[in-house]
Amino acid sequence: MKLKKVLGIDIGGSGVKGAIVNTKKGELITERYRIPTPQPATPEAVASVINKIAQHFNWSGPIGVGFPGVIQHGIARTAANVDSSWIDKDLNKLFSTVTGCVVHVVNDADAAGMAEMKFGAGKGDKGTVMLITVGTGLGTVIFSNGKMVPNLEFGHLNMHGADAELYASDAARKRDKLDWQTWAGRFNEYLLYIEALFWPDKIIIGGGASKKGDYFFPHLTTKAPVVAAKLMNEAGIVGAAMVSKYYNKLEE
Repeated sequence: MKLKKVLGIDIGGSGVKGAIVNTKKGELITERYRIPTPQPATPEAVASVINKIAQHFNWSGPIGVGFPGVIQHGIARTAANVDSSWIDKDLNKLFSTVTGCVVHVVNDADAAGMAEMKFGAGKGDKGTVMLITVGTGLGTVIFSNGKMVPNLEFGHLNMHGADAELYASDAARKRDKLDWQTWAGRFNEYLLYIEALFWPDKIIIGGGASKKGDYFFPHLTTKAPVVAAKLMNEAGIVGAAMVSKYYNKLEE
């Protein structure tokens, strides 16, 4: 099938965002369309939102979806920042049924990482590259010589007796009403912990906080260089579309 346009959708803790993506160039060819994440964020409620996004674009082709949790062969295994009823749901089947389109679901950080490695801040990089999406949680993915290790959940490493993302995510900054410099100290502590375990050659920061790098990058002290994701908060949408293209064997 000759097609290079795919609808990419990114499910976040606060919003579900979608756009049509040119998968050859890694670019959005429409404006993002965002709907607040329903509360509670049950599978059925979010599936309805995904269908509304597809209808907004009058879309009938393949759809790729990034989900904030471990995805194995389309099945959700964890659901840290959405409702626990997601666990063990076949999301490929659920979203395909609701939209009437062929849908493939991937971990959201994995999606963002794939986009950044092909089109963004990791393009051409060898060695070990780590991407961390900083938003409601901390999404993580590692590439070794361009090869991805999927479904890593390093946002749930233990820090101070709880998940690291409860201490160092952007949501934690807002919850605790921290200024950027104070929060940067927490985030830097998390990065140093990550560096001591995995020793990446580069760390890419994505997610909503990537747009605010000037406020906290100067306070980071890792040996590895820290750079902002070039696709910023659009990386998850682009990467989700790339995954759907792969599974549907779409040609440029």
